[in-house]
Amino acid sequence: MKSEPDECSIDHALAAPKRVTAWTGVRNYQARNYMRDSMRAGDGIFFYHSSCPDPGIAGLAEVASAPYPDPSQFDRESPYYDVKSARAAPRWICVDVRALKKTRLVPLSELHAHAALKNMWALRRGNRLSITPVSATEWKFICGKLL
Repeated sequence: MKSEPDECSIDHALAAPKRVTAWTGVRNYQARNYMRDSMRAGDGIFFYHSSCPDPGIAGLAEVASAPYPDPSQFDRESPYYDVKSARAAPRWICVDVRALKKTRLVPLSELHAHAALKNMWALRRGNRLSITPVSATEWKFICGKLL
């Protein structure tokens, strides 16, 4: 899961009450669908800093809730407000994320350097999704060799 560190960094997430942060503001249907259809409480997450001078994996977290309607879509003051989303049929969902620990920063360039990660969704050319699946093999490699 990618986040811009000036909006929500691993440090912000670790400082949150009970280390839990609502992952709001996802406005891409494919990323939404991963949260809605594939993510379950307890699933591991690489907390990735993006759109910053040093992008890369910055920590570990886990899914802390079932998917639920993203409240920011109904908040007229939010940059993520969606005038077309109805409370009876919400367009956007979110999950809560529990930060587990800060890791050494594993930069994008280092991730690209490993053949074991050549098929990793997040490393595909042109990928801009903030949420992408990680295979069990990729998870094991990164946790065992890079963190």
